[in-house]
Amino acid sequence: MTDRTRANLPAMSLHVPEPRFRPGDAVDYAAFDRGEAGRTPRPDTAVNPADMRDHAYDLIRVLDDEGRAVGPWDPRLSPDKLLRMLKVMALTRAFDDRMYRAQRQGKTSFYMKCTGEEATGVGAAFALAGDDMIFPSYRQQAMLLARGWPLVDMMCQIYSNRGDRLKGRQLPIMYSAKEAGFFSISGNLATQMPQAVGFAMASASKGDTRIASAWCGEGSTAEGDFHSAAIFASVYRAPVILNVVNNQWAISSFSGIAGAENTTFAARAVGYGMAGLRVDGNDILAVYAATQWAAERARTNHGATIIEFFTYRAEGHSTSDDPSKYRSAEERGAWPLGDPLVRLKQHLIGLGVWDEERHAAMDKELAEEVRDAARTAEKDGILGEGLHQPLETMFEDIFEEMPRHLREQAAQLLAESKAAGR
Repeated sequence: MTDRTRANLPAMSLHVPEPRFRPGDAVDYAAFDRGEAGRTPRPDTAVNPADMRDHAYDLIRVLDDEGRAVGPWDPRLSPDKLLRMLKVMALTRAFDDRMYRAQRQGKTSFYMKCTGEEATGVGAAFALAGDDMIFPSYRQQAMLLARGWPLVDMMCQIYSNRGDRLKGRQLPIMYSAKEAGFFSISGNLATQMPQAVGFAMASASKGDTRIASAWCGEGSTAEGDFHSAAIFASVYRAPVILNVVNNQWAISSFSGIAGAENTTFAARAVGYGMAGLRVDGNDILAVYAATQWAAERARTNHGATIIEFFTYRAEGHSTSDDPSKYRSAEERGAWPLGDPLVRLKQHLIGLGVWDEERHAAMDKELAEEVRDAARTAEKDGILGEGLHQPLETMFEDIFEEMPRHLREQAAQLLAESKAAGR
């Protein structure tokens, strides 16, 4: 092409994705295609990924608009199990509300809620085996609660107080519970994805039966760590599930910045030759069924699965964030996939095993349980009440045997501290 012909071309430009609704905009989801509940076929867990490409673009749904469970993905869970799942979701929301208020009261420095996303954690936790290893991001507290981890222990970590097993070394909400199969949360996004694949490969190498389940947000799929994990998971058919929680927003950047305008996040699996599922993340039965399917596939040596849970972050990214600055206030109420707690409650009412009165009583009971746990945790200290951990602990838990130079530094610190009367 000559300079003369090129002069006739329009100037090149970049496309910068923009969300549909900004603060003050009216919200209209009329064009949003939810698909039909029960429409998506359920393939055999041994299926060749090339034969299930459509699953990365469709939306797996079980609960229809009347709250009925329909279609081939219905896991047909007992009412008792469904009620236990509802209770953990409600407990998670009560826990989030209490800890959010604690941060606003100055009792801790930071908190992150998972309001609107509870089904993604609870449904997956119930579908996994109890000893499967979870590699969470920072919004999977529901999974820890689903495994029965004590509220007081989690709250002590948030307060970084004397009862904090992590000794104040982690940012609040970055839990770690080896006994619960819950890997330490990292504030650096997507680092846990290759770690999960490594765990899964080690498990397979040992002939074990434990799989790994890793979590990140849709924005984190743009990180190199995600793609490194995906290529190893694909090549070695690692027994791992790579979960992407697409809650539409990565802090103040909407999902289009990470590629949502061009394709789905489940479609990342197509490029890697892996199984990919796109799931209604506010439908806990669909979440459970998809996780159960992927877990069986992994455990029977048929490879990894990428699951996109399509949901909505109902509140701010964290207590440091103000979503009113970048999105319409109407989005939460207009979200076409609804509230996961309300949807499961309606399903249970339809089954005749639940009602509004019992639901209100459960909420009250859980709020009191969380309140009592908070009071117990706060006895070990809150933010601003001085040093909660002895100074020498900063030198501990790093080396199996403390090296000489650290022993000397620790002794010097203690001597100076005593001299200063601290």
